[in-house]
Amino acid sequence: MEFSDKQTIVRENAAGHEKLIRLIERLTDEELARPLTSGWTPAVTLAHLAFWDARAILLIHKWKREGIGPSPVDTDVVNDAVMALCLAIPPRAAAGLALEKSAEINRLIETLTPEMVDRIQEIGSAVHLTRHEHKRMHLEELEQAAGGKP
Repeated sequence: MEFSDKQTIVRENAAGHEKLIRLIERLTDEELARPLTSGWTPAVTLAHLAFWDARAILLIHKWKREGIGPSPVDTDVVNDAVMALCLAIPPRAAAGLALEKSAEINRLIETLTPEMVDRIQEIGSAVHLTRHEHKRMHLEELEQAAGGKP
């Protein structure tokens, strides 16, 4: 299994964060609340991103204190469970949370030693340090909500 080096992770996460900033700046309040698929809206998608970044932040802090270990999760069940919470967050607040947690996880990853980066990547799906990949998965649908504007 080939791992990304820390510098690459930091650089790509920063680029993903910048894309998120630019997209959120373009989305109007109406576009943030526009229905997408399966009950999602752009705001729900942003709250979803904030949740998963917050989980990664908490796990990394725990691992710094206690050592790195597995943290299995059923992502589909968790996503379904937090949907009502995501819907309850005002759209502009969800956008703010997404930006805040994205910046926070990026800063935290920058503080990791190369050894810790390698060990976290060995664990696999507990926490993906390549946070930009999750953002990229959702950026296309958010772009469509922004009227397809690049």
